[in-house]
Order: sequence, then C-alpha cells, then structure tokens
Amino acid sequence: MKQLFAERKRAFQKKQLKYLKYVFNDHFVLVLLFLTGYVLFEYSKLLKNFPKNPIIILLALALVVLILWPLGKTATYLEKADSQFLLPQEKAVVEHIHHSTKVSFSQWTLLAIVILIVLLPLFLKSGFTFWGFLLLLAIFTVAKWFIHHWKNTALLNGNDLDWEKAIETEHGRKQGLLKFYSLFTQVKGISSSFKARPYLNGLLKLIGKKPEHLWLNLYLRAFLRGSDYLGIFVRLTTLSCLALLFISNTYLALALACLFNYLLLFQLLALYHHFDYYGLNLLYPSSKPVKVSNLLTFLKGLSLIIFVVEIIINHHLVVVFGLAILLLFLNLIYLPHKLKNIID
Repeated sequence: MKQLFAERKRAFQKKQLKYLKYVFNDHFVLVLLFLTGYVLFEYSKLLKNFPKNPIIILLALALVVLILWPLGKTATYLEKADSQFLLPQEKAVVEHIHHSTKVSFSQWTLLAIVILIVLLPLFLKSGFTFWGFLLLLAIFTVAKWFIHHWKNTALLNGNDLDWEKAIETEHGRKQGLLKFYSLFTQVKGISSSFKARPYLNGLLKLIGKKPEHLWLNLYLRAFLRGSDYLGIFVRLTTLSCLALLFISNTYLALALACLFNYLLLFQLLALYHHFDYYGLNLLYPSSKPVKVSNLLTFLKGLSLIIFVVEIIINHHLVVVFGLAILLLFLNLIYLPHKLKNIID
C-alpha cells in the first residue's frame, strides 16, 4: 500500500512540476519580485512609524492567525475506483490517512509558524513579550493539531473509512490545485459544475438570437452558469479592484491589475472548447471562423466592462492609460494569436 500511494504522489507531483514552469514564468517572477520589495518596504515603514494605538494592527494579526489556523488539507491520493479495489485493504488505507494527516499537520504548521515569526516585530511592537509570543505559538500549534485531527476524523465512520467522503475530499483538493495552475496555462483533468442562476437570465436577452450570434449566446450561458468561469471572473476582478483601491503606489497597483486582467482573459479562452463534447453543436451549420469571432467579441465586451469598473475605482491618468493599452493589446493581438495556437 505504501508503494501504491508513493507512486501516486510522485505521479501527481510530476504533473504539478510540468505546470509550475508556466506559473513561475519570467513575467510573473518579475511581478512577484516587485510586489515582495514593495511589501517589505511598506512593512519597514510601518515598523518605523508604528501607531500609538495598535488596535487595528492587533485585529489584523488576529485575522492572520485565524486564517492560518484551519489552513491545510491532507493529501491522501485516493481515487474513485479505490472504494471497490482497495476495500479489502481498508485498515491499511486508514493507517495511510492517519500518517498523511501527521505529515500535513507538520508541513502546514511549519509554514504557519514561519509566517508568524516574520510578523514577530509587529507582535512585539503591539505589546506582546517574546515569551508571550512563544506561548501564542504553542497554543496555535495545539489548536492546529485539533483541527487537522478533526478533518481526519471526518473521513471516518468509527474505525471504518467513509470512502465516498474521503475520495470526494481528495478530488476537491486536487481540483483546487489544478484550477490554480489553469490560471496560467491549459490544464487537463479539471471537472466543472453548473448552476441555473435564474436571476441572471435577463443578461441572456442582451444578445439577439440570430444565427451569427449562436456561439456568443452559448459562451454567455456557459460563463453565467458555469461555476469555474464566473467564479474566476469575480475573484480576479475583485483582486484587481482591491489593488487599485488600496495600494497607494500607482504603478504597482496598475501592474497587479494588469496581471489579474491578463490571467482572467487568458483563462476564459477555454470557453472555445467548452462545447466540444456536445453532439448537437456539430449538427448546426456554423463555421469555425464564426465560433472564433464570437469568442473574441465576447472577450472584448467583458474587457470593456472590466475597464469601466476599474477606472471608476481608480481614475488616475496613468491607470486609465495603462489599462487601455493592456486591454487593447490583449484583445487585438495576444488573444487572437493565442486562440489560433489553441485551435491548431
């Protein structure tokens, strides 16, 4: 059993390494370096000009601790067929899950402690003593063990394994990682779900039901009802708006907003293949150029909405000009070229 799960772990890690080279490309690393430098600079300024009443700092530190506390999922590497083929080895699988929980606890606790140590100067400036901070780390470690133990127990029915829940939990963990990688490149193996969202049906009427708008209607429906597309749009647009709203350095805020906008539009190129496995679309007499032009039209409309929202939040001339240049470049040059590569 150990060999089986070790092989699955190696296979998934190999898959992740294949995608990581696209995540940490030159442009993204450059943005991360600038962002890290900016954060360290602001951190240094905060320590030098620490407020006399640190209530907001204490609340922020408490929020960080609360976020770090439940963070982390146990990697079990269970697969759907295991509920049938590994059932005779259930006891060994349960032991594997217990071991994986301990490994997960160690890794995530170490990461959390490193983050808290980085924030140690803020704790000391806010009135904590060094020994008080060590006591906080001890309490945090114990509390984190309990949350990991609870997550482990949730996968069991007494001494027996809840196969369905354990497999579903592991599937969700893997999907979360793959969806993150899909922000940077095309990723295989992502499953999606749909919701009717009847309150958004009014938006579907904005596009006329004409033959030349066939794919435009389908793309809009997939965007509004698919959990992946709309979720990514909301998350990345929110992040870009927060960057433009709260980061005082105009150029850094613009760089982050441009990064999030690029990731969003790149990810939505996947809409082109969304209906490939729907047999009925093959029967409709619609050419590939119409399908391509409809997707580019959809992305242009979405880009316009994003642009309007972001310049309302931050209408600095540099931001307006920078966003306009980026979105024009993406929609007129980059996205058509990238879409051509995806099709070919």
